[in-house]
Amino acid sequence: ASDPKSLYALLLRFVTWRRERNWSETTLKVQTHHSYRFICWANERGISYAAEVTRPLLERYQRWLYQYRKSNGEALTSRTQRTAVQPLQVWFRWMTQQHLLLANPAADLELPRLEKRLPRTILTVEQVEDVLSQCDLTTLQGIRDRALLELLWSTGIRRGEVEGLEACSVDAGRKILTIVQGKGKQDRIVPVGERALWWVNRWLHHVRPEVLVNPDCKALFLAMDGLAGLTVAGITQVVVQYLRACGIEKGSCHLFRHAMATQMLENGADLRWIQAMLGHRSVESTQIYTQVSIRALQAVHSSTHPAEQRTRTGKNDSTGNDEYD
Repeated sequence: ASDPKSLYALLLRFVTWRRERNWSETTLKVQTHHSYRFICWANERGISYAAEVTRPLLERYQRWLYQYRKSNGEALTSRTQRTAVQPLQVWFRWMTQQHLLLANPAADLELPRLEKRLPRTILTVEQVEDVLSQCDLTTLQGIRDRALLELLWSTGIRRGEVEGLEACSVDAGRKILTIVQGKGKQDRIVPVGERALWWVNRWLHHVRPEVLVNPDCKALFLAMDGLAGLTVAGITQVVVQYLRACGIEKGSCHLFRHAMATQMLENGADLRWIQAMLGHRSVESTQIYTQVSIRALQAVHSSTHPAEQRTRTGKNDSTGNDEYD
């Protein structure tokens, strides 16, 4: 760091530059982590300065990421490999723009193609209700947890956005929730269903005052010691325990987000409204739920596929057996 031309010193300058321009701390943390990982890799190979980094070296690093194996023997996914290299593109472009490099070695660097994967678990309405029913409503924590789960299902907000909620974020009269500086440093307002609002109000007005110890804490959902609000890790811990109690072994808070979007879409909600609810910048991010929600497709399949039509008329299948015997 004492050498102003070293990769590490330039990374510190880059982080400071982006922080001054109001980039998200979460984004900075992720990008710094992956850039530092590259610096360590390069130092092991005798490369300590930006001018020594070449296009072949970056391609060699990409091969190393491809061949890398985690402690359980699994390879890095193409998404993880891409996430590790993209910050380098941004960083080296900045160095070129700041005239710290004559040419950008990461320009036009080809990244791994992303696989388009669907959410692995989509909760049904019955499953969500089962999860909600696990809360022990005879305890203060149980009421808090029920309010939290109801809000997640009703609004589909992210756990990081839940962490940022304050007591004043809920407007019971207008039945809305104000999210301040959510992902991408964007504010947005989302509707809250009456049922979720009832539980949140019960927590907010009848239970939260009993839990609160620190009067300066404005967080909507408190840790049970009453000193501070629930952190992202705390929210995850709350949600996971109820999911696992119902036998759902994969996923956490995002399952409620997926469930809300899919169930609303199946009940006729327009994709653009779901996009607004979820806070997606592009409708392409929301379109994944059109592939998960297949109720309409099932109806078309049932009404138009010849085998289904023959079944409904009572005709036998090719084996001569009546399928509904």
